[in-house]
Amino acid sequence: MNLRCVGMLLLTILLSWNAGQLATAQAPASAPAQPPRVRKLVLVAGKPSHPPRMHEFNAGVQLLHKCLANVPGLESEYVLNGWPEDDSIFDNADGIVFYMDGGARHEVVAPGRKEKIDKLVRQGVGIGCMHYAVEVVPEQAGAEFKRWIGGHYEHMFSCNPIWEPHFAMFPDHPIAQGVEPFTIQDEWYFNMRFIGDIPGNVSARVEDIDFTPILVAVPSDDVRDGPYVYPKGPYPHIVANAGRAEAMMWAVERPDGGRGFGFTGGHFHDNWANDQFRKIVLNALVWVTGADVPAQGVQSTLAPGDIDANLDPKPPRR
Repeated sequence: MNLRCVGMLLLTILLSWNAGQLATAQAPASAPAQPPRVRKLVLVAGKPSHPPRMHEFNAGVQLLHKCLANVPGLESEYVLNGWPEDDSIFDNADGIVFYMDGGARHEVVAPGRKEKIDKLVRQGVGIGCMHYAVEVVPEQAGAEFKRWIGGHYEHMFSCNPIWEPHFAMFPDHPIAQGVEPFTIQDEWYFNMRFIGDIPGNVSARVEDIDFTPILVAVPSDDVRDGPYVYPKGPYPHIVANAGRAEAMMWAVERPDGGRGFGFTGGHFHDNWANDQFRKIVLNALVWVTGADVPAQGVQSTLAPGDIDANLDPKPPRR
């Protein structure tokens, strides 16, 4: 190779290097990756209403709050003894979950409160209801509960026996991530009044709401025959559905972008000590805010004494 060729080669290399440097200098710096937005969950506990270790709403939400402390992308707050005195705690919430007494005196359906929650729902806020909180009088808030969480307990249509279902199979849904089969006795309500009057034991799309059953089991004939907790039953339409699988936890995704779930267990406080029972609810609490549920579900361990912490004071003897 002669000197002229060598010079041309060096010039080509130099020009290519300068062009690369110029392109690098002119290229905009990539923005640093933004961490996911932290989601806000508000847990609302109801007032004491039952004997010790039943309907321990205040102790229950504080236990769940503690178990959520290390979930990435989530912050939780809680309210004790019913509807908050200052409901600005709901401002900027991504999910609100009620664990309280329901029925005709449901605190959410009091004047002004239902309208506030409905406004938040229409803005995409997730709503969850647990145990008695899934029950409303249809004329008071049945339509809203169907839209908010996909269904509700209806007096004399639904039933509330204490029984021990075996949950063996789970759907491909974030709430079920990492949950293993379990069996546990509780006051498991079933035969909910679901949106579109669907039976609720299979996934469905109704009125632009995606409905997914999460905990499903088949009550035995003895369970269907009663007695139920109140009224003791049996109800003919419950008996007539012998052999049918029933949903005792379900989830919905709403067209407003929000999420909802109902969970009918939670009568006995000591059930929170069961790892699988606790995990599936913790998963739901994360999911309802729009946050990502960990791949193996929310991991939590109770320390000695945790299950006995914050119990409601025992009523005085008469």
